[in-house]
Amino acid sequence: MYVILFFMRVKAVIHLKNFKENMESIRARAGKERLICVPVKADAYGHGALEIAKASIEAGAYCLGVAAVSEAAVLRNGGINAPVMIFSQPHPDEIPEIISGNLIPFISDAEFASALNEQAAEKKIKLQVHLKIDTGMRRIGCNADESKVIASHISSCHWLELAGVATHLAVSDSTDKQDIDFTKQQLHKFRKAVDAIKAAGINPGIVHAANSGAVILYPDSFFDMIRPGILLYGYKAADESDIDKSVSPELNNYKPVIVKPVMELTSEVTLIKKIKKCDSVSYGRTWTAQKDTYIGILSAGYADGLPRSAGNKWQVQINGKTYPVIGRVTMDQCCIDLGPEPSVNRWDEAVIFGGSAPDASELASVTGTIPYEITCNVNKRVPRVYV
Repeated sequence: MYVILFFMRVKAVIHLKNFKENMESIRARAGKERLICVPVKADAYGHGALEIAKASIEAGAYCLGVAAVSEAAVLRNGGINAPVMIFSQPHPDEIPEIISGNLIPFISDAEFASALNEQAAEKKIKLQVHLKIDTGMRRIGCNADESKVIASHISSCHWLELAGVATHLAVSDSTDKQDIDFTKQQLHKFRKAVDAIKAAGINPGIVHAANSGAVILYPDSFFDMIRPGILLYGYKAADESDIDKSVSPELNNYKPVIVKPVMELTSEVTLIKKIKKCDSVSYGRTWTAQKDTYIGILSAGYADGLPRSAGNKWQVQINGKTYPVIGRVTMDQCCIDLGPEPSVNRWDEAVIFGGSAPDASELASVTGTIPYEITCNVNKRVPRVYV
């Protein structure tokens, strides 16, 4: 018999306490009467969909959001019975799984509504759906002026229930004047479309529009439910202090939303070695020692979530001290400069981001991306440790 010992060469520590506190902070902003949909797509932005789903339900989330039917299957197979919304357009071949999983798809057109209704009728199962209205994002969703017609079509489908109406805001995280105007135009189109549906005698169900940026900057976007994404995971898509309060005077009635990063990425110093002045490090020889020094090797690379472009730009923390990442980050490893008289020991923990180190938003800033991409790119091979 073989016994396999599992050592965590790199791990993502998921602070569930921070996640639940973020939920409370967001609920305080939106009001306790608002429902919360927690997006757990892309493996909960890299944090682990199943565990985040459980924590969300414990914290009072109404429903969960995924991008694909396959992501919803992970939740159902993991024992999650809460409502699950499909944000993206499913393929017709996935309709049987939507029905058997009791999932809630977004509908953009009458054709897909009819296909859902036909197969739901065969199973004699009433299926909840949400109408998606495109007010400016230009992805899925019907045009705003078509929304009443499609809502009427859904209502005429005996085996479908119009349980909600939604839109998605394209630049709600921007404090640029033109983007603020665009967002307000989107919200105006959305309200007008919802009013037209109501005027036709149709109950729109749960009305929702607010994403992370809108939760912070647009209180008039809260409606019945909010869908904060990256905000729940500890990163503000926008900041109240960056907007001119004369443009949005309603923000004077709200305290700033305070959230904490949920993910902390750590590794270990697997080897320490001395190098001489003029020695180069890693692929491409992008870093050369200016003097004799010691370097540490970490078992974390771009396949684990530390971007390749972080080389010579980022730093890690070990025992409360900062050490620069030197040379190119490789797939599975990277190097750090420990200095000529290192106090670091082999197998010491190195915090790459989060926790005691700068968070994913700062890493994103120096590597030219966004925190969403940093956390989503933490590979599946990296174990998630929930604390």
